[in-house]
Amino acid sequence: MRASITHILALAAAASGSVVLETDINAISRSWGQISNYADNAPNFFGVKNVGLPDGCQVEQAHLLQRHAQRFPTGGDEDGGNNERFAEKLANYTNANPSSKSKFTGPLSFLSSYQYIMRESYLTGLGAVTEVAAGVTFWNRYGRTLYNASLGQLEYNATYTNGTARRKPVLRTTDQSRIQNSEINWALGFFGTSFQVTPDPTLENFTSPYDVVIIPEGGTENNTLASYDSCPNDNVDSIGFIGDDDVFSYIPKYLTNATARLQQYVPSSLKLTTNDTYAMQSICAYETQYIGQSDFCGLFTAEEWAGFELTLDIEYFYDYAWGNPTGRAQGIGWTQELLARLQNQYIPVSNSSVNSSYDNNAEQFPLGEPFYADFSHDDIIISVLTALSIDYLRQPPDLNTVPPAKNRTFVLSNLTPFGGRLIAEVIGCGCADPAEQSKARTQYYPAQYGYDPNNAPHKFIRMRVNNGILPLSSIPGGACAGRQDGMCEMGDFLKAESNATNLANYQYACFANFTIDNAANPGKDYDGTIFAPGS
Repeated sequence: MRASITHILALAAAASGSVVLETDINAISRSWGQISNYADNAPNFFGVKNVGLPDGCQVEQAHLLQRHAQRFPTGGDEDGGNNERFAEKLANYTNANPSSKSKFTGPLSFLSSYQYIMRESYLTGLGAVTEVAAGVTFWNRYGRTLYNASLGQLEYNATYTNGTARRKPVLRTTDQSRIQNSEINWALGFFGTSFQVTPDPTLENFTSPYDVVIIPEGGTENNTLASYDSCPNDNVDSIGFIGDDDVFSYIPKYLTNATARLQQYVPSSLKLTTNDTYAMQSICAYETQYIGQSDFCGLFTAEEWAGFELTLDIEYFYDYAWGNPTGRAQGIGWTQELLARLQNQYIPVSNSSVNSSYDNNAEQFPLGEPFYADFSHDDIIISVLTALSIDYLRQPPDLNTVPPAKNRTFVLSNLTPFGGRLIAEVIGCGCADPAEQSKARTQYYPAQYGYDPNNAPHKFIRMRVNNGILPLSSIPGGACAGRQDGMCEMGDFLKAESNATNLANYQYACFANFTIDNAANPGKDYDGTIFAPGS
């Protein structure tokens, strides 16, 4: 009865013109979660009050975890799988009813001759552009300072001013197509091969300034950049796909009206489901990230796009973050690598997704580098933030509220858009308690505000997600409390993360034979981990 009433009300609203559709693609695209375009967060976006670098301080090292950029949908059930089912349903209908094609009307008239044009998983041309831009940005914000760039220097220079060769930076990627292509295009931006002062149309020796470590993905091997491969429980439906199930439960709560509204433009013998309508929203996002436009985008209200955004937040929070018992386990590997690099240590033995055959030697896991760049997936970034216990972001998405609450902290469009990035900065300072600087200042050269590399013994950590400074003070335990600028003294940060491996409980979370009942405990916050009963 309720569905019937809702259907009637939706039709009445559409007929009266009271439904206001969102047509601004810039506003729409900010509701696409991890499918969103990259955009910088403001430095104070995550609540950090003072965002400038203090006098006498400078970034001395940068650790980058870079997500791939725009891609085709994956084959996931809630992602490309649902899109493809809708496209197949539509194609089957139009092929079986050629005379009825013209019965798609109004805003859906284009479906009379529509063809689904996407493949699965590969990086798109727009994605390549995003990664080139990411490489350029990393050079501008970090490379210039780390390598004390000369006047007008556009890109990394593989030699010192005296002509001797620098030690080659090492970039790490998985062997998955979209990840490796993201690394290639990022390198084009950072190393500047395609915009040298003297143009080189051959791009000859493009890769000569750096080395690449390619770690296999897709089997059961250890790989911190694709850690789900070595965590079997992440592939158990009742454990690893909690968020997916929650998505399909939420879809009818916010799309029933839209489905009824759109049904009036569809032949009467073809019945739309809320999953079909959800596919239209998803296809809008993916077609835009492929060819820059889509006729599906103008079909929904702002509230319906807000609902779409929440489904993606739901999926990732309950699949990869605090809402999943394997959340920390999936992020602990890269977290361990970060901590090892900060302490100039190899990892000769693994107790997580770390592949110690890569991390036990200088060739593949060099220490003391000015920067590190690892290329990975959105879910890995989310799991790393969980393993690091950045509890500012620990806000479980509501599974029932329509429209969703605003001002949420766990929002994927701000955390892992296409080309998203997590950066850990090592900052050297001349004193132990540098005065905080309220406003961000452009660093035109390293020593501009009193920094002296020969007198900067005090080291701090500051972390950013898409330029927004993370509040390390939100890590439980208080080790990083006190400062209002996101900086945490190195020793305090290491103390704050000293229990990260134990909290992840990797062996049990990934390999133990346990069961959870999501139906009985929807929306449960597991703190990203699980322990044996009685332990």
